[in-house]
Amino acid sequence: MIGDGKSDTIRRGARHVALALTAAALVVTAAACTSSSGGSAGSVPIPEATGHAVSAQPTSLGTILVDGQGRTVYEFANDVNGASTCTTAACAANWPFVPTPGVLPLSLPGVTGALGSTTRPDGVEQLTVAGHPVYTFAGDSAPGQANGQGQTLDGGLWTVVSPAGAPITNPSPARAPRAPTGLDY
Repeated sequence: MIGDGKSDTIRRGARHVALALTAAALVVTAAACTSSSGGSAGSVPIPEATGHAVSAQPTSLGTILVDGQGRTVYEFANDVNGASTCTTAACAANWPFVPTPGVLPLSLPGVTGALGSTTRPDGVEQLTVAGHPVYTFAGDSAPGQANGQGQTLDGGLWTVVSPAGAPITNPSPARAPRAPTGLDY
């Protein structure tokens, strides 16, 4: 049987459109699944490395403090009177402290809490913001991650730090809703 040229052209065109739509859906799905900061790609900037001990940067949790490499900074609810209680080897491995710079600056970019330091049991100076010793989390492998937020580890609660030095108590980073792909069951 010989088909008319017009019908064959329409069928081929419909197949091309269907393939193009499928490819577009896969690209959108891949983009929605790849974001290091927990939000949708491009919606929240990844904190930048400034080289400062800490700086204020926008994230999915709001504006928080990050260290000089752009990694999220945390405080430990168990710390009292400006002294670190995260001094065991296991705690220090999970929560590396942010060291005080050689010369403590009067201020740092976007940081509104008073900067200070506390002496750890080994004699090393740890940075404090508004009297709170500050740390990073070993479970954050890249800038923009906040995997330690709201975690109860090493005997207490860990939260990210606001520019004023206060804990930010959001339970976890905000996640953008995922668009349906047509591949959902």
